[in-house]
Amino acid sequence: MPREWLPYKMVIGMTPREQQEYKALRATIRERGTARVWIFALGITAWAALTIATAALSAPPVSTLVPLLTLAASFEAVFALHIGVERIGRYLQVFFDDEWEKTSMAFGRPAGAATVDALFVVPFLLAALLNVMPALLAGPTAPELIFIGGAHALFALRLLVARHVASRQRTVDLDRVQEIRKGH
Repeated sequence: MPREWLPYKMVIGMTPREQQEYKALRATIRERGTARVWIFALGITAWAALTIATAALSAPPVSTLVPLLTLAASFEAVFALHIGVERIGRYLQVFFDDEWEKTSMAFGRPAGAATVDALFVVPFLLAALLNVMPALLAGPTAPELIFIGGAHALFALRLLVARHVASRQRTVDLDRVQEIRKGH
């Protein structure tokens, strides 16, 4: 990275090791942010293919659990990357006094501003809802419907709980990283 692209503080106030760590962590945030979007896109594509195959083959209702598992695995990957990026951001904020991280945390979500769903909860919920359709078309028995509906409801609950946890993650991580720094 050319010297003029680096923040002034990095060039003047950091050791070479600290500069290398800072650049590596910033690169990790960038790469994981990109990976999160790709995992979502590929996961939804794989889910759609499996759902279409399930419907086209008139598979038994329980077979809708395979596409649901694909949705769940994709979501867990997106969630893990999101939480990891947030933790790195808090580390940079506390240990490097990073202005970008402090500003983004202070900025929050202003009233009336557009929001971004970093976890893609709404598309995952819609996909889960659509995922039940092939099972309904196959004429499930009551026990199958309860089992399949329960699995889908558990996934929906996981999405909503994860969204709630993620909404508090920055503050929780900031407190924890500050505790760790005090221990050094």
